[in-house]
Amino acid sequence: MVRMRNTHAKVLVVGGGLGGVAAALTAARRGLHVVMSEPTRWIGGVLTSQAVPPDEHRWIEQFGCTATYRQLRTAIRDYYRQHYPLTETARADRRLNPGAAKVSDLCHEPRVTLAVLEALLAPHRAAGRVELLLEHAPVAADADRDAVQAVTLEHLPSGDLLTVTADWVIDATETGDLLPLAQVEHVTGAESAHDTGEPHAPATAAPSNMQPVSVCFAIDHRPGEDHRIDKPARYQHVQEARIEHWPGSQLSFVAPHPKLLTPVQHFFEPNPAGDPSEIRPDYADERVGTMDRNLWTFRRIAARGNFQPGAYPSDITLVNWPQIDYWEGPVIDVPDADRHVEQARQLSLSFLYWLQNEAPRPDGGTGWPGLRLRGDLIGDSPDGLALAPYIRESRRILAEHTVTEQEIALEVRGDRGALAHRDSVGVGMYRIDLHPSTGADPYIDIPCLPFQVPLGALLPVRVRNLLPAAKNIGTTHITNGAYRMPLVEWNVGEVDGHLIAFCEQRGCTPSQVRSRDDLLTDFQAELSAAGVELAWPRVAGY
Repeated sequence: MVRMRNTHAKVLVVGGGLGGVAAALTAARRGLHVVMSEPTRWIGGVLTSQAVPPDEHRWIEQFGCTATYRQLRTAIRDYYRQHYPLTETARADRRLNPGAAKVSDLCHEPRVTLAVLEALLAPHRAAGRVELLLEHAPVAADADRDAVQAVTLEHLPSGDLLTVTADWVIDATETGDLLPLAQVEHVTGAESAHDTGEPHAPATAAPSNMQPVSVCFAIDHRPGEDHRIDKPARYQHVQEARIEHWPGSQLSFVAPHPKLLTPVQHFFEPNPAGDPSEIRPDYADERVGTMDRNLWTFRRIAARGNFQPGAYPSDITLVNWPQIDYWEGPVIDVPDADRHVEQARQLSLSFLYWLQNEAPRPDGGTGWPGLRLRGDLIGDSPDGLALAPYIRESRRILAEHTVTEQEIALEVRGDRGALAHRDSVGVGMYRIDLHPSTGADPYIDIPCLPFQVPLGALLPVRVRNLLPAAKNIGTTHITNGAYRMPLVEWNVGEVDGHLIAFCEQRGCTPSQVRSRDDLLTDFQAELSAAGVELAWPRVAGY
């Protein structure tokens, strides 16, 4: 029998991803009572349940994020120093990169991020300031005029329902789930060039044309052992599927160059020899344009050379490679969304099966049977893959200000830098990176300038007490490709928490904070005092 309960919170955070955790922490630190829900068993979103190491910019160790995001990164490294058998060299490395990977200065095991985030929330949960509801997803919302009054959450294992009334609601879901439930004006997919004026926007809007999802997984390699999985049901379909702009099957080590769209031959070598400290992220490796790329080290999350001899019999690598991008259909606002999620999982299992059985080896053989799926490190889902698909694109609010390509693209702005925003509440930096889409678009890879996060992009045009805290802010299909990174998501969630506390203290609305110079000046001063960077220093070449 389904039970129905009711509760109240000052702040309801729906979604426990990075933005949701940052929002809950900030609101709690400022004395507000928070209820936070999360549909999976793990908080942390992209860095935990989706099992994706952080993509960041080249200056992340010095500037370009909030102070609390930097503290999160430091805490992850400290967790390794306190609990893992690191070598003395690795332990002393200020820029410890446990995975010694090419994609990030901080590739690490998702469970470590989970432990750090849980520790950050622990004192607030003990004091009753934060109530965490795991395995709860929104199923309904009650909106009256221009405010959200309540959200009903379903406990997924039991079907029990909990209705939470709240003064403030934060949508930190991965796909902007509250927006249709609360009838908040929003957009999906690609806007038209007529509407946005963006050089890379399509001629006509395509609401179902979205970035692909990927279901990531972790593997290690145990030579001489047999860890092969059963052949997935859709293996033949995956093997035979073709898409324009892609050089053959996804079951291959060949993938398009993101900028040139020409075929690039990658290679695969588990547990390569060498000093892990010699591998730096792509943006710091001058050889990367000419050298072959070993997929094993691309998103490696544990390099055995960073740990005491024998501690790790194998590296552990995280598979989030182009070969598992699922573009056959969107997982938002379509009747068969669940089917597409399942097919995305089948794609990932098919690629693993191919690696274990049919992938060409340098010695002329085929397959690595010793590749072992490490679902134990990423949430113990039934199929061994990540608990949730990696979501690159969400529903997005129709905002007071929508960031467009013309504001941040290098080829448009040139040496003027990105557009400066009077209402800046943060900074970010990443190229505009769009993977082959559900609408059959190829890669779109656009050089980008260090940019600001305008407050207007966080404010819905009508609803006054709901704020976004994920990939659902006021960007376009194009600019979402730059703003979708973890450090921006954390920044947005943190600002939400400060904004709610500020509005409670001043008796104003978020829109008034943006429109009134006196309120905006005071709010930005609070953010600066809290370590939120509002502008970039002058960066050579940008």
